[in-house]
Amino acid sequence: MTNRLTGISSMATRQVLADLSAIYQQQTGIEVAIRPMGGVEAARLVRAGEPTDIVVLASNVMEKLEAEGHIVPTTRMGLARSGIAMAIRSGAPKPDIRNEEAVKRAILGARRICYSTGPSGDHLLQLWERWGVAEAVSQRALQAPPGVPVGVLLAQGEADLGFQQMSELMHVPGIEILGPLPPDIQSVTVFTGGVASTSSQPENSRALLTFLISPQTEISKRQHGMEPA
Repeated sequence: MTNRLTGISSMATRQVLADLSAIYQQQTGIEVAIRPMGGVEAARLVRAGEPTDIVVLASNVMEKLEAEGHIVPTTRMGLARSGIAMAIRSGAPKPDIRNEEAVKRAILGARRICYSTGPSGDHLLQLWERWGVAEAVSQRALQAPPGVPVGVLLAQGEADLGFQQMSELMHVPGIEILGPLPPDIQSVTVFTGGVASTSSQPENSRALLTFLISPQTEISKRQHGMEPA
């Protein structure tokens, strides 16, 4: 058995996978090196045949990758569920976000809104379309480049209202998380892991994924703003 497994993941799962990889190495002696990046770039690399053992991305993307032959069939496992949160720069006035109408008012009243290239950004764009404000808001919207946390741009004053997965906003200095989106407009992303078809260690990779969905990983997932899937 080799002593190293590699992975590719989206930025949303970066912190929790780093924690769990360290625990897995302690327990098994196997090093786990997972490269986090923007989800679009991650899927592109997988499709290009980048050698890796596991892939962790949003479930809808993983379904497509398996259908295209890039993920070993029957190895996909739900790892974590993640909701969308709102944040402001530390010390800025806090808008009301208690319900859908309040969030809409906060967005329409914001000088600049920042969102991501991932599932949370897609959901926000759909909300603006549904509300009929897409054209008005898009002129004041800033999409964070792939791999750049929305919280970093908020902290730098590039925007005064930001939306991203809770796990990606947590632990960013210089910002304050207002809370999750209200239930009536919340969107939960399930992040799924699977064995890459390029893996030279499919059995060891499957064992790693089995660990990542085990009950002992729940505490770490919750600490990083996620829930077990």
